[in-house]
Amino acid sequence: MIAILDYGSGNLHSALRAFQLAHADVVVTSDPAICEKADGLVVPGVGAYEACMNQFLAAKADQVVAARVAANMPIFGICVGMQILFTRGTEKQGSAGLAIWPGEVSLLKAPVLPHIGWNTINVGAGSALFAGVEDESFYFVHSFAAKTPVPGAINSTCNYGEDFIAAVETSCVSATQFHPEKSGAAGAQLIKNWVATL
Repeated sequence: MIAILDYGSGNLHSALRAFQLAHADVVVTSDPAICEKADGLVVPGVGAYEACMNQFLAAKADQVVAARVAANMPIFGICVGMQILFTRGTEKQGSAGLAIWPGEVSLLKAPVLPHIGWNTINVGAGSALFAGVEDESFYFVHSFAAKTPVPGAINSTCNYGEDFIAAVETSCVSATQFHPEKSGAAGAQLIKNWVATL
């Protein structure tokens, strides 16, 4: 079973439909017990970093993520659901993140923000997520991003004004700055690739 974490932020219905195409047994839930035991946990996120973190902490979802990381159980983060995995976000007054990965999420140095649209990815060597869709474009909607590669991970990058981290893959935690659930056939294949690793 795949659990999509409902902590008050994210395109839950879009994510549900996209993951159902790749896996029959998918639920949207805020139940920590279900989220902790699921074969895969999806962490969506839309909006401001601090607001998402506050909702995440209020739902005690940080404890779920920590338990899954300690047990090496798969997690997939999307957009702000990726950003909060880093140590800190600088939006507004700044906010601490989950610190699963080191690094800061900061404003993109680009002439027009937010970054909205389709972009190709510079895929990191050995990526399982991008197998078969290495040359495809994916859909982004964001103004902030992590820019420093995660040590020991497969880091894939994109450029919008400057290079930033578009996706990260580690032994149990993978995440994308873009929205695979809104990225058409390429996004659907990427989701299938992740599901195949469960």
